[in-house]
Amino acid sequence: MGGLPPGLRKARLRRRLWANYGRRSPTSASTPRTAASTNIGRDHFGRGGGDARGRSRVGDRTDLRSITGTAIHQLASRLRHLPPSCGTVRLIGVDGHAGSGKTTFAGRLSGALGGAPVLHLDDIATHEELFDWTGRLLEQVIEPLARGGIARYLPYDWHARRSGPARTLPPAPVVLVEGVGAGRRALRPHLARLLWMELPPDDAWARGRSRDGEAQRDFWRGWVAAERRHFAEDPSRPFADLLVRQFLEGYEVLPGPSGACDTPLILTHGDGPPPVC
Repeated sequence: MGGLPPGLRKARLRRRLWANYGRRSPTSASTPRTAASTNIGRDHFGRGGGDARGRSRVGDRTDLRSITGTAIHQLASRLRHLPPSCGTVRLIGVDGHAGSGKTTFAGRLSGALGGAPVLHLDDIATHEELFDWTGRLLEQVIEPLARGGIARYLPYDWHARRSGPARTLPPAPVVLVEGVGAGRRALRPHLARLLWMELPPDDAWARGRSRDGEAQRDFWRGWVAAERRHFAEDPSRPFADLLVRQFLEGYEVLPGPSGACDTPLILTHGDGPPPVC
C-alpha cells in the first residue's frame, strides 16, 4: 500500500480559500475549525494546517457560515449535557466509511458546540499502520484526557512519511474524534456517544475515488481492502447511538442500532451540493 493518500491537492486549495476569506488556517487540535471557519470537509485522509493529506472536491467553496436552523444546536445541547465519559470530557466518536462525510459533519458539529476540539484519526494513522494505531491513541490521547490532563500527540505527515511536531488536545467539555475506526471496541468504553455516517461502503468509496482522482487509485485499492478487514473484525455501526444521513439540504440524525437515542433530528445547512469528506 505504497504511495501518498488521496487528495493531496486539498491542502493547497485550503490555503487559497483561507486567503480569500482573510483567515489563517488553524494548525492544531487546540484551535479547532468551526462551522463558521471550516470551508473544506475532510475524511480519514485529509488533515488541516501542517498535515499533508488535503483534498479538493465539488462543493468546497460553499461558505459554511450559511448554516441555519436550530436542530444542530439541539444535537449539540444533547451532547453537552451527557455525563462525562473520559475524565471530565464527553468524547464523541464520528465513524463511517471513507468518503462518507465524517469530517465535514464533525466540523459543523464542532461549530455548534462553540468550537469543540476535533481529533482527526488520520493524524494518528500511518502508511504502515492504517488501523493498528489503538495503542498510540490510548497512550497519547485517551489516557491523558482520562486523568484530566492535556493530551499531546504526534500527527503523522503523509508527505514526509514521519511524525510531525507535537500537537495538544485540551480536556474540553466535548471533544470530537472523527475517522474510520472511531467506534472500535477499544475506544467505545471512553465514548459518551458514537455517531455513524450512514452511507453504504461502495457509495462512500466511489465518492472518495471520484474526488481524489486517478493519481490515488493504487492507494484507494489498498485502503478499501484494509477497511473491509477492519470492519469485518471490529465493526462500529452495530454499536452506534445515532445514524447521520446526508442530503443536499442538510443532515438527518436517526436513532442508531444501540438503542441509546430515540429522537430523530433534521439538521439543515442551506442549499448547495453536498460536501464529500
